[in-house]
Amino acid sequence: MKIAVCIKRTPDSESRFKVAASAAGIDETGLKFDLDDFASYAVEAALQINEKGGGGETVVYAVGPDSVQESLRKAMSMGADRAVQLKADPVADGIAVARALAAELKSGGYDLVLFGKHSFDNSAGVVGTATAELLGLPCVTAASELNVSAGKGTARRELEGAAELVEFPLPAVVTIDEGVARPRYPSLKGIMAAKKKPLESKPAQLGAVRVTIARMELPPERPAGRILGEGTAAIPELVRLLQNEAKVL
Repeated sequence: MKIAVCIKRTPDSESRFKVAASAAGIDETGLKFDLDDFASYAVEAALQINEKGGGGETVVYAVGPDSVQESLRKAMSMGADRAVQLKADPVADGIAVARALAAELKSGGYDLVLFGKHSFDNSAGVVGTATAELLGLPCVTAASELNVSAGKGTARRELEGAAELVEFPLPAVVTIDEGVARPRYPSLKGIMAAKKKPLESKPAQLGAVRVTIARMELPPERPAGRILGEGTAAIPELVRLLQNEAKVL
């Protein structure tokens, strides 16, 4: 199968974040960036599908500045065959990103296009579904299991207190949730091979960018906790504070 995987480079979730002086983004000084977690699940899902099918091509795409090439190389070190950077300054407009991806993917002849469910940095979950709409393809979101064969696919989606199994024709777009597969670690052989795999860079066709970040700020610090006492003796004081101070009773 010919599979496209659209990825994103995001900060490590364990990092301590600071707002940049411009107040319109984060201060990237000292931050570690990596392939987004959900995107790595999508890469692994694509690799396993083609391995199970006995062959195929896995192509990774990313929209962004030259720094995204590091994440593209990581995906290739995992096993992807080639990569394409759609070069653009960082953009917060998910529809513009989807437009750039759709313009590139529409002539690619892909059987399947995979995305992460959402990215760690903004959790909007817009790009995958918008790309599917622009391509005119069926879309399944937040798949925790995915199987494809004989021109169709099945996916499991986790719901609150339940799950559903959906079936769809190919070609299609699927956004990947955790649970599909644990991403493999790049081997030394894979890392060396990735340096020789083709990575194409071309301008992103974003079109009009209509969403921008006006201001960003960290949430206020939580007040320190208080120890009211031990055991049942503390209950009257706790109830009083919940009634008079927190006003939740």
